[in-house]
Amino acid sequence: MALCLALIAAPTPTGLPEAGKRVIAIAVLAIVLWCAEALPAALTGLILIVGLVLAGSVPSFREALSGFAEPVAYFLIGVLTIGLAVQRSGLAERVALFFLHRSRGSAKSLYLQLLAAMPLLTLILPSATTRTGILVHVYEEALEMAKVPRRHGLARAIMMSLGSTNRLASTIILTGGITPMVSAALIGGINWSQWFLLMSVPFLALLAIGSILIYWIYRDGFSIKLPPLPAKKSRLSGKEWRVMVITFGASLLWLTDSLHGLHPVAPAMIAWICLLMPRIGVLSWSEFERSIGWTNFFVIASSLSLANALVASGASAWLGQLILHGVPQFRESPVLVIATLLVVSVPVRLLIPNITGFLAITIPIAMSIGAAAGVNPMICGLAVMIAGDSVLYYPAQSASSLVTYERGYLSAPEIFRFGVWMTMVAFAVVMLVALPYWSAVGAPLRVG
Repeated sequence: MALCLALIAAPTPTGLPEAGKRVIAIAVLAIVLWCAEALPAALTGLILIVGLVLAGSVPSFREALSGFAEPVAYFLIGVLTIGLAVQRSGLAERVALFFLHRSRGSAKSLYLQLLAAMPLLTLILPSATTRTGILVHVYEEALEMAKVPRRHGLARAIMMSLGSTNRLASTIILTGGITPMVSAALIGGINWSQWFLLMSVPFLALLAIGSILIYWIYRDGFSIKLPPLPAKKSRLSGKEWRVMVITFGASLLWLTDSLHGLHPVAPAMIAWICLLMPRIGVLSWSEFERSIGWTNFFVIASSLSLANALVASGASAWLGQLILHGVPQFRESPVLVIATLLVVSVPVRLLIPNITGFLAITIPIAMSIGAAAGVNPMICGLAVMIAGDSVLYYPAQSASSLVTYERGYLSAPEIFRFGVWMTMVAFAVVMLVALPYWSAVGAPLRVG
């Protein structure tokens, strides 16, 4: 709080509007509270909303609550409802028993099955939030059956994978979520097949290295012996069939969005309604109210409000200009241009909780810098996208991370430390894997 007040009272930097300075101060307060877990995450989100108004960062509560009108928050609730239905119908238990049976008592095997499922499930469920919302119930069931405590290394490794590296599989395909769609739109001229060609190798490398890193961090937890459990042999119940039909129906709508043009929130809400509908669904409204993760809703909505305030106040534009002036024009060394862009993207990603806000600020500026320095603008845009998408410094930066975080398996400092590790991994993958690979497939670093 003292740091926030000091920032508000400090002289306004040249070019930064007064409202922008106050938004940045509130953003710093929210980030510190989220990272330190000083208060419940949802309460921090509400403090953020009130703080934006009291500090004079936004004209009224209407603007401060703008994030609650964004579709993303309701998409998240729909996805979490699907995951809850998978668990309550018995489908999660069935799948969990299958995984435990296949692992044959090996914790390493259970972890490897999860890693193998991520890229495969991306083709059926492109959204990382959707996959996490469903898989978290499956693996939570498996861990409970195996009597693995919540803070055990194996449980934390699985939940860290679901919350962090699981997201990386989505960005491999253009229809995999908000990050690839927004990035492709900002860069321009990239179709589905070209995106897959450019992103598959770098993001598979990130997924592999990130998974190995998680294994190394929680290596002591993989020595546990899991009890051998038989696979569930009974027939699928009516509830399980209905959940499967509704889930696959929503997935089909997500996969065919280019044909019908529906926003991703529409299939999620259709599934949400169906699962709560008497005789069709499997959940009662009281079950939904008690069991859904409302923390996710408030944190995502408030972070979107913060992102909107950063843009509307001029704070994001000022940050962009700061980056622009801070990047030297290394015309004779395009590799140094990319390296500098990666470094300066870190504080922006730390400050802006919403990935869309980060992309909207950094990609256009990175491409402008590239054009001025004789570096391929598309490569500059893709590089900062990888740097931002690969890391999470606190749970509020990702819906999938919030889904696992609120269950008590991971702490905010734990997520931050892994984010620091993944920052270094992302830099290494861009410089040592992505740049040579892109050049080999016809996207050279230097142009003109």
